[in-house]
Amino acid sequence: MDYVIFFISAFVFLLLLRKIAIKVGLVDRPNERKLHQGSIPLVGGISIYLVLMLALWFKPELITNADIYVLCASVLVIMGAIDDKCDVDYRIRLVVQILISCAMIFGAGLSLKSLGGLAFGHEVVLGPLGYIVTVFAVLGAINAFNMVDGIDGLLGGLTVVTFGGLAYLNYTDGQLLLSRFCILMMIVVIPYIIFNLGVFFGVRRKVFMGDAGSMLIGFTVIWVLLQGTQGPKAQMYPVTAVWLIAIPLMDMVTIMVRRVRKGHSPFKPDREHLHHICLRAGLSPHHTLCVICVLAILFAATGIILEAINMPELLSLLLFLVFFFLYFWGVNSIWRLLAWLRKRDVISHHDSI
Repeated sequence: MDYVIFFISAFVFLLLLRKIAIKVGLVDRPNERKLHQGSIPLVGGISIYLVLMLALWFKPELITNADIYVLCASVLVIMGAIDDKCDVDYRIRLVVQILISCAMIFGAGLSLKSLGGLAFGHEVVLGPLGYIVTVFAVLGAINAFNMVDGIDGLLGGLTVVTFGGLAYLNYTDGQLLLSRFCILMMIVVIPYIIFNLGVFFGVRRKVFMGDAGSMLIGFTVIWVLLQGTQGPKAQMYPVTAVWLIAIPLMDMVTIMVRRVRKGHSPFKPDREHLHHICLRAGLSPHHTLCVICVLAILFAATGIILEAINMPELLSLLLFLVFFFLYFWGVNSIWRLLAWLRKRDVISHHDSI
C-alpha cells in the first residue's frame, strides 16, 4: 500500500474542508468550557473518514466486512457532524450508537464472544451475554475517545499510540492486513495532529477533530480490537485491549463516577478530566500533552510486554485494575486537595481583610 498517497490526501482534504467548514459554520466557538481563541473548523474527523473510505475503496480486504464498517462509520460521521453543528441530544447519540453496535454484531458478526483465559487459565465464554457486553464495549470506546478530546494534539496522540500498539500486535499475530489498516489509521491522523498543533502551518490553519472524528476513532478502535481478539485468526489476549486504551478508558470511568456522585448526568460536559488536572497543576498544554501521551505509551507497552511473555491473563487484568484503582484514587484525591487549597485561600483572604 502506498501510504504516502493517503498521507498527502489527508493534507489536501484538511486544506479544502477547513475552507468549506468556515463558509457553512461548522466551527467550534469559545465558551465557558472551551477557552481557545477564534472559530476553529471541525473537520479533522471528516478528513480522516474520507481518506479511510478512499483506502477501503481500493483495499476492502484490509478489515473484515468492510461494507458494514463503511456503513457504520458513515452514519457515525454524519451524526457527529450534525452534533458539531447543532448539538444533538446525548440520548439520540446513544440510540444511534446502539444501532451501530447491532449492525456490527449482526451484520459483520463481530462481538465479544470470549473474555479469554480469565478463569485461572480457563476461557470465559460469554454466550448470548456477549451481545450485551459488546454494545457496552462499543458505547464505552466511542465515548471514551470522545471525552478525551480536550486539548490540542491529545486525541490524535492517543490514537497514534493505540493503533501503533494494535499494528504491532496484529503483525506479530500474523494478521498482516489488519496491521496495515492500523498503520493506515496512524498515517491519516498525523496530518490532523500537525494542523491541530499549528506545526508548520501556524495557528491560523488550526483544525479540531470534532465529534465526527472522535466517535469514528472510538468505533474503529473497538472494531479492530474485536477483529483482533475474537476472530477465527485471533491470537491477541482480550485483556490486552484495556492496556491499549488505558488512558481514555480510565479517564471516562473516573469522570462518569464523579458526575454521578454529584447527581449530574454522566454525559454532562465539565472541566475535570485528566488534562484539566494537569493544566491546573501548572503544566502548559504542550507539557500536559507529552505527559499524558507518555503515560499512554507506558500502559500500552506494559500490555504488549505482558502478552509477549505469556503472562496469565488473570494476572494481567489484576495488574491493570491495580493501576486503575491508583488512578481513580489519585484523581479524586487531587480534586479534594485542590478544593481544600481553594477553601484555605478564601479563608486566609477573609482573615486578612
